[in-house]
Amino acid sequence: MKTEFDFERIKDIVQLAIKEDIGTGDITSRIFIPEDSESDGRLVAKETGIIAGLPVAGYVLSQIDKDLLFTVNIEDGSRVEKGSVIASVKGLTLSLLSAERVALNFLQRLSGIATMTNKFAERVKGYKTQILDTRKTVPGWRYLEKYAVKIGGGANHRMGLYEQILIKDNHLKIMGSEKENSDISSLVKKAREQIANEVLIEVEVEDLCQIKDMVDAGVDIILFDNMVPSKINEAVEMVKEFENSRGAGRGISILTEASGNITIENIEEYAKTGVDRISVGMITHSVRALDISMNIL
Repeated sequence: MKTEFDFERIKDIVQLAIKEDIGTGDITSRIFIPEDSESDGRLVAKETGIIAGLPVAGYVLSQIDKDLLFTVNIEDGSRVEKGSVIASVKGLTLSLLSAERVALNFLQRLSGIATMTNKFAERVKGYKTQILDTRKTVPGWRYLEKYAVKIGGGANHRMGLYEQILIKDNHLKIMGSEKENSDISSLVKKAREQIANEVLIEVEVEDLCQIKDMVDAGVDIILFDNMVPSKINEAVEMVKEFENSRGAGRGISILTEASGNITIENIEEYAKTGVDRISVGMITHSVRALDISMNIL
């Protein structure tokens, strides 16, 4: 799967990782490995999964030794089986040994995220529902982790607080306690006056009685958080009904989204409700790294 990759956005975290692991140098290898020794290495999958992060691994290698030759056998997004040779690297042995752990750390975690995302995406195949990530990412890794989600067949929610308006229960509680006008219509109107037209406005629903107000206010996305599938199904039908009754004034359908306590075991039940999007925190915050090793020949 071809996905555009912005190396500028990872240069700082890669340098941090190199400094953290290598520091002033690999003292073990320096003692035992001749400086002119050269080797071939193979990156081998030790289990089945979806590979993500090959561009990152290649970038890491280039930052440690620009003369290392990195050759990939597959593209990001490919499914591999146990024993598959993912890529090869050739060059100075000292450079290979120094780069091994840093490159694998990126490749293993991102492949773990892609693999987990793919499992969720496969469960909702045949439904219109799209799997989305959240902001529950490792600090500093957000761009990388959201890249891996896309590689695995998911889609990205907002990158950060700056990218989209999402009015949640805490916003409503705070505005209510400060005697701000907290009805949905007023909030949406206030937001529209201060943001660009392309910025989406999403509002969290706690009670189905709020849905009509949200439709009338013209929100872009309605979020059903911590609702059981039967209730979400009812909510989705209400959104359609209210939209039809108002004649879809803006000519744009309101998107519906579910989140909260959604797992690989129950996600199909949520997809059956007809909800457009399901945001799943565990595809980034609870993944296990895919087991990949570098074998020196």
